[in-house]
Amino acid sequence: MHNQRRYPYVTIPPGASPLPDPSPLQAYPYKFENHAPSGDLLNPWDQTPTARHPNGRPGELRSLSRTQSAYEPVPPTISFPEPELHRSASQRATLHPYSPRHRPSKSDDGHDTLPSSRDHVASTSFSPVTPDSAYSVHHLPEFDWEAPVDELTQELSNVSLFSEEGLRRFQARQLAEKDEEWHRLVPPEAQEALGKKEVERQSVLFELFKSERDYVEDLKLVTEVFVEPLRFANPPVIAPDKLRPFVQEVFWNLGQITVHHERMLAALFERQLDQHPLVQSVTDIVLETCFQFQSEYESYIKHYPLAEERHRTELSRNKSYQAFMQKCSQDPRVRKRDMITFLSRPVTRLPRLHLILEHIYKITEPGHPDLEDLPLLLNILSDFLKSTQPGIAAAENRVKYWNVCESLTMPKGEIIDLDWYNESRSLVYSGPVARKSKSEMDWHPWTDLFVALLDNYLLLTKEERRSGGILKRYVSSRPIPIEYLKLGSFEGQPESRKERSEEGGILDNLRAQYKPIYPFTIYHSADKLTRRYTLYAPTESAREKWRNALVEAKGIDDVRRDANKWFAPQLVDDGSFRSPGGFTPRGFGSKASGRVVNAVLFTAAGGKRLMAVGCASGIYVGSRGDINFRKILSYGNPSSIIVLQDANKFIVHHESYLLAYSLDILARVAMYQAPASSLDASMEKIAGEDGTVLFCSAGRTKQRTIIVYALKSFFQITVHALEACNLSELRRTPSRGSQGTISSFKPFGEPLYVPKDAYSVTPLAKTIAISTEKGIVIADPTNTTRQTVSVVPDFSGATSNMDMADLKTRCEDAKPLGLIRTESGEILVVYDTLGCYITKYGVPSRKSGFIRWEARATSFAHRGSHVLLFSSEFIEIRRLSTGRLDQVIEGSDIRLLLHTNMKSHSTDDTLLVAMRGTKDDKDGVSDKIIELVRTGEFSSMQTPMASTPVEGIWDEWDM
Repeated sequence: MHNQRRYPYVTIPPGASPLPDPSPLQAYPYKFENHAPSGDLLNPWDQTPTARHPNGRPGELRSLSRTQSAYEPVPPTISFPEPELHRSASQRATLHPYSPRHRPSKSDDGHDTLPSSRDHVASTSFSPVTPDSAYSVHHLPEFDWEAPVDELTQELSNVSLFSEEGLRRFQARQLAEKDEEWHRLVPPEAQEALGKKEVERQSVLFELFKSERDYVEDLKLVTEVFVEPLRFANPPVIAPDKLRPFVQEVFWNLGQITVHHERMLAALFERQLDQHPLVQSVTDIVLETCFQFQSEYESYIKHYPLAEERHRTELSRNKSYQAFMQKCSQDPRVRKRDMITFLSRPVTRLPRLHLILEHIYKITEPGHPDLEDLPLLLNILSDFLKSTQPGIAAAENRVKYWNVCESLTMPKGEIIDLDWYNESRSLVYSGPVARKSKSEMDWHPWTDLFVALLDNYLLLTKEERRSGGILKRYVSSRPIPIEYLKLGSFEGQPESRKERSEEGGILDNLRAQYKPIYPFTIYHSADKLTRRYTLYAPTESAREKWRNALVEAKGIDDVRRDANKWFAPQLVDDGSFRSPGGFTPRGFGSKASGRVVNAVLFTAAGGKRLMAVGCASGIYVGSRGDINFRKILSYGNPSSIIVLQDANKFIVHHESYLLAYSLDILARVAMYQAPASSLDASMEKIAGEDGTVLFCSAGRTKQRTIIVYALKSFFQITVHALEACNLSELRRTPSRGSQGTISSFKPFGEPLYVPKDAYSVTPLAKTIAISTEKGIVIADPTNTTRQTVSVVPDFSGATSNMDMADLKTRCEDAKPLGLIRTESGEILVVYDTLGCYITKYGVPSRKSGFIRWEARATSFAHRGSHVLLFSSEFIEIRRLSTGRLDQVIEGSDIRLLLHTNMKSHSTDDTLLVAMRGTKDDKDGVSDKIIELVRTGEFSSMQTPMASTPVEGIWDEWDM
């Protein structure tokens, strides 16, 4: 029997059993209900309806599984028929005993008697909703049913009506701010009936509803007030090509987070409408949503520092964006909050939610299910927040790194590639230090510096604050790569620095104070004297932090370098070649081979790999990896050893002569298959009888294998080029020294006259490059009409270009070593101390910028996209296109042994390097020979060398 009246009431048919208690799991009625029998139910959470009625009566009631979703539909209809309890449609849904929206709590416990007057309840502005029978219905004692039931029904009707209207207005944010509290929606009598602790618990639960509502509104506000107007602004606030990346970078995945919280808020509001004023629990709703939004929150929280910095950067640079933000702040819904506040809402929401849930847990009565469920939820939130901290710290470090990099001002003209845009780069440590002037006449000996330790460089800068709050940091000394950074003393006694009085005035010097500062020393390993820095930390703890940071940075860099080698050193020999040492007995040193100066690899007949090594005592040949090398030729300290595998020639430049031997006979003699006299019979004098051979080189020019050498006569130096003949091309031709002999070489063009200060030559694709003291001469021996193209770099415009004039001065003080063509169409001119880029016309490019090597190079090699620079203690491996330092190999007495530009055979790409070995005993000090093997590409960011030059790009020089 259903009544269509607006207010619920109870109809009790004649002879019906007593009216069930309409509250969930209530052993006792509220204060405004009937008196409860004493001792009826000691613990309402233990004595469930099933326990009281094991046979399933008065209704087939079952408890809700704790894992049941808050979003599952409500099962239909209740099962007990005795009295008909009529409610509005919104309330009937909550009466079913299987409802998942109700969890029993201590607040279901009954209290004292019903108020004496019905008017007292009806007179309150807002009244409590009678809790639903979500889990159980109990029979009240028979002597309590007859008199007050009609009165109770009417009172509950009024209370329910006013409370539900108030809740809906609260959820729609239509209440005044002072009324958005739980106690404003519940009459005092209900609060007294619940008890102080349960009132506090319900108030905290209400705060959770309120904060979640406000949070969702703020997330929606970001889209409505900021994102959408920014996208459709006309005229555009941000350039159209940059708008989409900007929105993605600043607002990240805020929309995905909003969807999760809208669903959770809907479930929370439904639970609140069903159970107000006695909400049992919201743990199931929050727990289920927590599992769903973790990945989105993790991504957002870790990205937040980057989003904030991107917004701040745009705000400082874009006046249109500033005006747009000002306009957005005028929206009344924003309430004078800036963008940073809205962007940080997801970052602060979960910690605040954790605090609210923790408060609820602390005030929950014993026996409540939340005592079991809430710790699980709290642990999940706590562990999640802890897991995001490293990501936040990394993002904040990234922001600091960007701020440092953007504030740097490098020395003018110098090209320094710090690899800023590499995602793996980071700021290890930074802070203020002082440096003392070395001049005793300096009245202000102290200089304040800001030192930034990146994971790949140490930067010493001077700060300058410009108008508008812009901070600039001028690099006062060349950045020190971590590979070259060495630590000195950190134990020095503190010194005193004179500080000015903060009061100011004429008597500043008299009132000055002395402050202790703590020294520590760092230096550049390739320049230990001139690049040695003694810095002063403000406190002893700061000095210790610097030490720890430097040690950590170097340790990480060592591991990174070891795992990311562009060229891997592979040991070829260590011990076969010795020089006299401190432990060598007197007279025994004559048996030592001496210092290694040259080495080449070649393949003998039958495919056996052999190596020829030039030492102070002669030339030795043996199998690679074999310790038994045989001395074949007695030419000590040969200037050059060249192998022409296709022409079967072994070429030696010794003193003033250039000689050629048969490669096959050399190999047979080394393997004891032929007498040594047969090798002498195969000797051919290439040059040296008409003058002194100064230097020589081999390479591929115009698809021909050539030998280029410089011959010094009485008053001039001429450069000759000879083409090596294959065995099938050998013919009888007159030679320079004797008529009628068989020559293995034929002239390649005409002799070139070069300046007397020439010291090296490099064969190029179509021409040759001759290094002189004044520059590099580009010449073509086959073109008699235009032998000398130019001297590069071309500094003819230096008189009108200050940057070019500065570069010219630096190049004049350096020694040219050679040229390398880059994949971008430029040429890198390699000097012993620096490098610079020029165009195909020889004019300096990149605003006449230059790259300074960390150590003075004695030779260089080009492999792939890298240039390798060899000095006595280091091998610098730099990116050819930018000059970026990619790898450093340390050693002692380093020498480049083998380097050719022919690339016609697999052995032509081999790089053999000698350095001091690890053995020092009675046999002498060993020389270690290693091969530098190129490793595979680690990422697609590496640009391979162009296999085919751009058409016409080298027409000017025929390169």
